[in-house]
Amino acid sequence: MPSYTTNEFKKGLKVQIDGDPYLMIECNFVKPGKGNALYKCKLRNLLRNTVLERTYKGGDSLDAADVAEIAAQYLYRQGESFVFMDNASYEQYELSGDQVDDAWKYIKEGMVCNMVLFNNNPISVTPPNHVVLRIEYCEPAVRGNTATNLTKPVKLETGAEMVCPAFVDIGDLIKIDTRTGEYIERAKE
Repeated sequence: MPSYTTNEFKKGLKVQIDGDPYLMIECNFVKPGKGNALYKCKLRNLLRNTVLERTYKGGDSLDAADVAEIAAQYLYRQGESFVFMDNASYEQYELSGDQVDDAWKYIKEGMVCNMVLFNNNPISVTPPNHVVLRIEYCEPAVRGNTATNLTKPVKLETGAEMVCPAFVDIGDLIKIDTRTGEYIERAKE
């Protein structure tokens, strides 16, 4: 199994600790007055989403995680499970609601997402950074309220609810940033 030494440590590295995959979210090099160099690392568990802080001495190594990212198309929802298909091999994967997390708000049938596999088992899915979704329901806008930054709650075609400017209406397509969950602009059909 390949491994990474401390001089290869950097943000975004996927390593394996005690059999679990971790993503290195921060790595700081510290050189004390005397003694070995230290690497203070923050690692996020890709299975449980917990954060771990560890310090490594210069020359230490960590095993590389058997993690792969693939493009997967969202097919349908079956109860509490979400079914995706690998675009390259046409293999289908079923993810639980916990694994999909808040991504369900932004995915609709046929959309291509990034899926993370650990030992060929899916562990998480990430929607595209920007998606265009249709507004299913919202209250009508009050005439004349266009000068101020008024907002109102809307319900999207995926069933998610969010806050949008008061001028949007039922049937409008809106562009959303999936990283922040914020409205960007109205989209054209």
